[in-house]
Amino acid sequence: MVLGGSVTGMYATSALASSYREVVIVDRDKLVGVREARRGAPQARHINGLLAAGARAQEDLFPEITSQMISAGCPMTDLAGTVRWYFNGQRLRQTRAGLTNVAARRPIMEAHLRERVQALGNVRFVEEHDITGLTTLPDRSRVTGVKVQRHGEGGEEEVISADLVIDATGRGSRTPVWLVEMGYERVPEEGTKMGLGYATRHFRLGRVDPFGKDHSIVCVANPDLPRGCIFTKTDGGTVELTTYGILGDHPPTDPEGFTAFIKTLAAPEIYEAIIEAEALNDPVLFRFPTTLRRRYESLTRFPERLLVMGDAVCTPNPVFAQAQTLAALEAVALRDMLRRGIAPDPLEFNRAVGRIVDPAWEMTEGVNLSFPGVEGRRTLKLKLFLAYMKRLQVAATRDASITEAFMRSAGLVDPPTALMRPSMIRRVLRNSRPVPATSSRG
Repeated sequence: MVLGGSVTGMYATSALASSYREVVIVDRDKLVGVREARRGAPQARHINGLLAAGARAQEDLFPEITSQMISAGCPMTDLAGTVRWYFNGQRLRQTRAGLTNVAARRPIMEAHLRERVQALGNVRFVEEHDITGLTTLPDRSRVTGVKVQRHGEGGEEEVISADLVIDATGRGSRTPVWLVEMGYERVPEEGTKMGLGYATRHFRLGRVDPFGKDHSIVCVANPDLPRGCIFTKTDGGTVELTTYGILGDHPPTDPEGFTAFIKTLAAPEIYEAIIEAEALNDPVLFRFPTTLRRRYESLTRFPERLLVMGDAVCTPNPVFAQAQTLAALEAVALRDMLRRGIAPDPLEFNRAVGRIVDPAWEMTEGVNLSFPGVEGRRTLKLKLFLAYMKRLQVAATRDASITEAFMRSAGLVDPPTALMRPSMIRRVLRNSRPVPATSSRG
C-alpha cells in the first residue's frame, strides 16, 4: 500500500508493482484523470522539476516516458546547455552536456506518471480517503495495514490490510507521531529557517521572446541580492515564471508588484518579456519557512513492513529542485531491494535513503548558510567551501567545462566531491583570477 498519490507515490508504485500481486494507492484527493493542481499539492501551482539524475531514474522506472512526454508537447532541456544561468549577477558559459530533462508543469507530470501507473494493471486507486492510522501486530513490531475513512457524511473508518506500507504523504507525514504512539523513539529532525516565499505566474509570450535557443533563464539568489527566479518554457506553449525571496522578502502577489519584483533581478530580458506577454493568471504565493530532514537512518528500532520516502523524509530548499529527484532515486533503491524476493528491511532502507539524501542535503544546506541572515553554525570547513564555490561560479562565467562540472554535481549525477578534484581546483583557480584593469598612456 502506498500512502499518497504524489510524484513520490507514483515512483514507489512502479518499484512495487513487479513484486506484489496488487498495489493500493490511497490519497485524500481525486487523482485519476486530473490534469490540474490538486488541493493536496499546493506547490503544484509552481515550478517543479527533475534534475538530471532524477530524469534518468524516472526513465528507469517508467521506460520511454521521456519520449512520450516530448510527443505530448513537453519541451526538452539541458541543464548546462539550454539553461541560461545567472550567479552573482553574472551569466555562466553554456555547453551541451547531456544533462537532459523534460519540462512540464507539475500537474502534467503527475498525469503522465499516473497514466503509466494505471497501465500496470495491478494498481488500485483509493481516492478521496483520509489516512487515519496504521494497524499493527499486538506487540507493535510489524505494520499490518492502514486505517482509512472516506470523505463526506457517513464515511466509516475501515482497515485495508497490507504486506508493506509506504509513507509517501510528504512533509506532513504522520509517521513520526505514529512511531511514538507505538512505543518507538522519536525520529530526530533538523533544518534551516529560510523564510522563503515564492510566487508563480504563467504567460504566453508576445513579440518579445528572450529565450533564443535556450529553454530556461535562471537567476540564483545571492547574499547581495537574496532574490531569484526561474523562467521556463513548459507544456502547451506557455511559459512559467516562479520568483522567490528569502528571509521574508517575498514577491508581491498583485500583478504590478510582481512585475516590479522581477525588474530587480539580474536578467533584464525576463522583465522585458513579461511586460509584452499575455498573463494567463494572477501570481500565487507559497511560503516555505524551513527546510526539514527526518533522520530515520539514525533509528535502531523500526516496525517491519513500513517504509518512508520522499518529502516525508526530507524537504530541502525547493529552489534547488532536489525533492523529486531524491524520490526517484529512493524508488530505484526500493525496486533493487525488492528484486531479492523478500520484503525490504526498514532499517536497511532507512540507511539507503540517508545515503541518497546526504550529498544533496549537505551541499544545499551549506549554500543556505551563505546568506548572513540565515541562522546556523558556520564551521571553518563550510566557510572554505562557500569561498571556493564563489570562485567556481566566477570561473564558470569564463569556462564552459566548469559549468558542466558544476551542473553535473548540482544535478546529482556526480557527488559534490567531484568539484574538489585537484584538476578541477586548478582550473577554477586559474579561471577565477581577477581580470587586470586595462590602462592607457597619455
